[in-house]
Amino acid sequence: MKIIAHIKTDFPTKFGLPRQSGLVEEIKGKIVFEEEYRVPEAFRGLEGFSHIWLLWQFSEAVRDNWSPTVRPPLLGGNTRMGVFATRSPFRPNPIGLSCVKLEKIDFNCSDGPVLFVSGCDLMDGTPIYDIKPYLPYADSIPDAAGGFTQTLADRTLEVEFDSLLLDRIPADKRETLIQVLSGDPRPSYQNDPERVYGFVFAGFEVKFTVSDRKLTVTEVIPEK
Repeated sequence: MKIIAHIKTDFPTKFGLPRQSGLVEEIKGKIVFEEEYRVPEAFRGLEGFSHIWLLWQFSEAVRDNWSPTVRPPLLGGNTRMGVFATRSPFRPNPIGLSCVKLEKIDFNCSDGPVLFVSGCDLMDGTPIYDIKPYLPYADSIPDAAGGFTQTLADRTLEVEFDSLLLDRIPADKRETLIQVLSGDPRPSYQNDPERVYGFVFAGFEVKFTVSDRKLTVTEVIPEK
């Protein structure tokens, strides 16, 4: 298969990213196509769709072997489930699937057409294999069963973010960061109130602790 595009986001690593697309609608992405696919005719009609499917590569999880079972982080990292019953990146083929909102298509920029999307869960630079429109009449199944995920407790955290630290983040990205933090970026098996966690977002290293369902931001450091 050919890589047709790469996405640009504020997350250079996977830690901190939402576990699924659409969980944090504020996260923005910019899809830039390889030169071969910068053909306006290939996008004709796409502007009529509000959402699109992205088929992409778990580029940080490519390996030669695979395991029939994995440990989903949402189950605490200690319970094994069949790989095909999870969305783990460690699969026979490292293919991801995300539904994102199509904000606009820029046909006039130098590397256009470029797709601007939101609600994404992809690292910066993730390779994309294909794009398909989301079809509400076929893709939405309101009474679908969610398997073992339906029993999971709400993981939303209260976020304590000192205004002096928050002011270091660009104004247009603050709400996005707060939403990401409230979604609890930690794996379920990590629950040490003394541990300082951290990830890079929009050029800043954000460090925090979590205790009793409260996340406290301790540092915001510009990335060197």
